[in-house]
Amino acid sequence: MRADGERIAVIADGHLDPEVPPCPGWTVRSVVDHLAEVYEHKIACTLLGEMPNPWPPPWPPQREPVQWLVDAHQRLLTLFGELGPTAPSATWFPPDQTVGFWDRRMAHESVIHRVDVEISLDCTTPIDPALAIDGVDEVLEIFLAGDWAEDPDDRCQGQRIVVSTGGRSWEVELLKDAVKVSPPRGAEDATVQGDPEAVLLWLWGRGSDAGLSHRGDALIPSLLRDRLKLATQ
Repeated sequence: MRADGERIAVIADGHLDPEVPPCPGWTVRSVVDHLAEVYEHKIACTLLGEMPNPWPPPWPPQREPVQWLVDAHQRLLTLFGELGPTAPSATWFPPDQTVGFWDRRMAHESVIHRVDVEISLDCTTPIDPALAIDGVDEVLEIFLAGDWAEDPDDRCQGQRIVVSTGGRSWEVELLKDAVKVSPPRGAEDATVQGDPEAVLLWLWGRGSDAGLSHRGDALIPSLLRDRLKLATQ
């Protein structure tokens, strides 16, 4: 979280106007504003002990985006460092109401938006493999798995796809009104595998499947990506 937040501030400074291809309608300024506001939200969740409502507050219009990002980023790092990962914080994930949840979430929020800005400015750098593997676990286990009764998909009829990278594998079962993530059981309908960075960016819609290896029903990865678009929007 520290390194990627700092990287965004450095490369975005003076380059706020380019469009961001992975986020149609956004510019680098949009990403910087968004990330600063996200950091502010996690500070509020932790200090208040509940989700801030209403949100967002009316920010001063004269705020300079990069300076705001640097300030919010540093205050978040300081707060999390002082409290530690087991301290309580309000989150949207009921099983984990701790600073540690946000610490992990903000690391992945930062790296994905670092990639967004780097793509916009044509200066991409690698993602640490260990971080990417944990990011795959987070997006599948935390964002994707669970009840989808409010967004049923009749195309999902129990198809099972195994996602593999970095020596780890996750089986994703796509049901009409739910998604289940578990260790692979064998006899899956499709597989997707590749290097950690390639798999993470594909799951987040930031990369093509050109660097991935697919096997089985070609429709199933598309169903998985459609679910993820809703889960991560």
